[in-house]
Amino acid sequence: MAQDAEKVGTYTEFKNKVLPRIVNDGYNAIQIMAIQEHPYYGSFGYHVSSFFAPSSRFGTPEELKELIDEAHNNRIAVIMDIVHSHAVKNEIEGLGNLAGDPNQYFYPGQCREHPAWDSLCFDYGKMK
Repeated sequence: MAQDAEKVGTYTEFKNKVLPRIVNDGYNAIQIMAIQEHPYYGSFGYHVSSFFAPSSRFGTPEELKELIDEAHNNRIAVIMDIVHSHAVKNEIEGLGNLAGDPNQYFYPGQCREHPAWDSLCFDYGKMK
């Protein structure tokens, strides 16, 4: 979460310090990027380990809900950036071998890994 201090900001700090500036500047939408859980901060959140959970490093799910509610109360839409293309290969922290199935969410074979990103490639066709 963006802030002036040289540290990772929290959902609450964003709600209290940044959101009022956004409201005052007249914006009608914000995009929250890289919010899904990811084990390596240096990936900027684009080596996702859980498609189903917001990152705990910014605060609790309830604090995220409070941030979104406050934005909505100020007539600001919230767009959440969801990354499915790049998932962490680490099977202990990620979904790369969930329930013993390495292909549950990802392509099998040569299409499984993205060589430039050192990540797993999400198979969109499996979301049917």
